[in-house]
Amino acid sequence: MSTPQADPMTKAGGRSNRIAEIFARQDVILLCVLIVMVAFFTIMNPLFFTSYALANILQDFAPVMLLAIGQTYVILTGGIDLSVGSALGLSGVTCAMTMRSMESGGSPVAATILVGLLVGVLTGLTVGLVNGFLITKAKLAPFIATLATLGAGAGLTLVITEGVQVAGGPTEVITIGNTTYLGVLTLPLILVLLVLGFLWLMLDQSRFGRWTYAVGSNTFAARGAGIPVKRHLVKVYALSGVLAGLAGVYVYFRLGSGSPTSGQGQELNAIAAAVIGGLALTGGSGKLSGTVLGALITTSVLSGLILIGVAPNWQQVVVGALIAGAVALQQVDFAELRKKVTHG
Repeated sequence: MSTPQADPMTKAGGRSNRIAEIFARQDVILLCVLIVMVAFFTIMNPLFFTSYALANILQDFAPVMLLAIGQTYVILTGGIDLSVGSALGLSGVTCAMTMRSMESGGSPVAATILVGLLVGVLTGLTVGLVNGFLITKAKLAPFIATLATLGAGAGLTLVITEGVQVAGGPTEVITIGNTTYLGVLTLPLILVLLVLGFLWLMLDQSRFGRWTYAVGSNTFAARGAGIPVKRHLVKVYALSGVLAGLAGVYVYFRLGSGSPTSGQGQELNAIAAAVIGGLALTGGSGKLSGTVLGALITTSVLSGLILIGVAPNWQQVVVGALIAGAVALQQVDFAELRKKVTHG
């Protein structure tokens, strides 16, 4: 008795359906957008596709990624953190001022760097805790609370620096921040990638990550399930602040000085990375993988615009357009789109 043979048309149709489903996924769409964008900028300026350009993109990517990770956790709870740019700037200058003071006092280099790093991170943590307190205790909306700390942080940074850069720290800082490995990696960048990996796993595999999704999906149900919602929100905003502090320290190590304007506009880039990556601003939906691709797209676009000679004032216009396009893309029902593609 002969075995029935599968219809070749059925096999081909199955393969086509699987391919269609893959290309209807948002992360795959983002990856395709990134590839097309790299190709476009390379055609416009071949220097874009070089190890030197890649190193610069990764250096710009690192602080944006740190801010975007914190923004991802916050947005997943249904909130927003507008203060991360100011926290970055404030943390960078407090780190720089601490190191300069200890350097002039004759402290050992290792101790100076370690204490400066801790001061920068604690500065970011303080901003995050203030945000958490304003949201959970003072019952301010996240937008209002973080808008207030954005203004206060930016103002305080200008007050303590008098609007000038803070230099004079250990020369080893600039060496650590700019010594490259494999042509594109630096020690601070490697540490940022390790932080990314750890927080990626924490969001996907830990109870903290599950609670973050639960709070953003349905706060009432999360509270009914025994999740300490207010305490968790404070922790999430504290995490965002710590990451902003790390970003400030990263920028200081890269530049060798603390600039009071280093965080200006960075909150927009962080939000853009998260939203472009597919996070729903209503909370409870999205993945850190999308945020990583969003951050790569954002930083690559800005670097590409510089290389092809676009005026700096237009760069934020492009970022704004990317945010609008990403939000519009979120309105697409990908499940329904897959059905239409699958069934013709």
